[in-house]
Amino acid sequence: MNKSIITVVISAIVAIAASHAAEHKHVKASSDVPQSEKETLHDHPKKNQTDANVNTPNTEHKHNEESKSLHNEKHDDHDDENQDQHNEANQSSEHDEHSESASASLNPAQMTLADIQVSRLTPQKVDYQLYAPGEILSNGYTSYRVSPRVASVVLRRHVALGDHVSKEQPLVTLFSERVAQAQAAYRTAQPEWIRVQKLGRKAVGEQRYISAKANLEQAKATLLAYGLSTADLESLSSQQSVALGEYTLRAEIDGAVLNDDFEQGQRIEAGGSLIALADEKQLWVEAHLPANLALTLSAGTRAEVVTGETRMTALVTQEAHTIDPVTRTRTVRLLMDNPEHRLHSGQFTEVYFRFRTEKPVLAVPETALMRGADGDWTVFVEDHDGEFQPMEVELGRALGSLREITGIEPGAQIVTRGAFFVASQIAKGGFDPHNH
Repeated sequence: MNKSIITVVISAIVAIAASHAAEHKHVKASSDVPQSEKETLHDHPKKNQTDANVNTPNTEHKHNEESKSLHNEKHDDHDDENQDQHNEANQSSEHDEHSESASASLNPAQMTLADIQVSRLTPQKVDYQLYAPGEILSNGYTSYRVSPRVASVVLRRHVALGDHVSKEQPLVTLFSERVAQAQAAYRTAQPEWIRVQKLGRKAVGEQRYISAKANLEQAKATLLAYGLSTADLESLSSQQSVALGEYTLRAEIDGAVLNDDFEQGQRIEAGGSLIALADEKQLWVEAHLPANLALTLSAGTRAEVVTGETRMTALVTQEAHTIDPVTRTRTVRLLMDNPEHRLHSGQFTEVYFRFRTEKPVLAVPETALMRGADGDWTVFVEDHDGEFQPMEVELGRALGSLREITGIEPGAQIVTRGAFFVASQIAKGGFDPHNH
């Protein structure tokens, strides 16, 4: 009996000693665990105590690593959530600041310094002008080009470049073998016809009468076709001393000599140009307009022609229906009176067409239009004194220095001058016209 009691007591003492040793070992391991791990262990005392009593040292180390990893994952998730909330807050703040910055506030001193002008936008009929470069030309319908109608040699000139000549005035004397033959034939045919006429048709016979008449008419027609005048034929008829083969070309109109590109002694083929005559009392003006311009200029449309300090009025007479292959422009021809001969063919000029819109339109100066960040056209509206807001508009017709716009209500106060300064003030605040 006593032996059994002693055995039980010894077993209890051994168990107590083993328990104290395990607790001491667990406390030592816990001292190496980070503070966060200790908190985790502290939250589950019973579980940790059981593990300490049951697990081996390797099991305890593994348990500590898993606890640490779990704690880090929770900590990372918490950081990510905080970061997302922080980013959303920043974006919301930036959006609010962005919305608030989509305007410009200017004090009176700034507006005066920047020369900012504001005008009320009202519909009105607009008088405007359209500019086009132009060139002055001789009137091709009244001009005349002097040329031999048969191959000839130039003997003498009677006028020079720039001279003003009258109709029937001699211009140049030529020589031609064919003209000589025609003159000889005329000299022969003309006396024969006179004799036949005196004898009468019955006396000479029908055939001779008709033949004499035909020969004279043929010789006369040939000489006239070669450019000789009726006065030249009369000289031949009177048997005056006229050198065969020589003939003189005369002016067919009153005008000025614009071109005389030839020399004495030069052989000129039939149709070759000798002299260009033009009546400069009326000139052509050819204006060159953009090919894609949607504009119809009816006959009689008035335009102002400016050359240096000279200003004259011209009327549209014709509009070409083709595009110039070189300049890619559309030509509009105008007729201009030039009684004092102040303007001359070959001069460059400026042409201004004047128009008036049929209906009232909304139009602003080109200086009121600015490109937005996305490339759209924008005007600046003054909501309150010194407060400017951007507004997108659509562009319409170009009306001289004005531009038709749509997409805005009449009555708005629009910045018509100094829009660039307003845009720069808005740009300083990161302005986006769409508040994107």
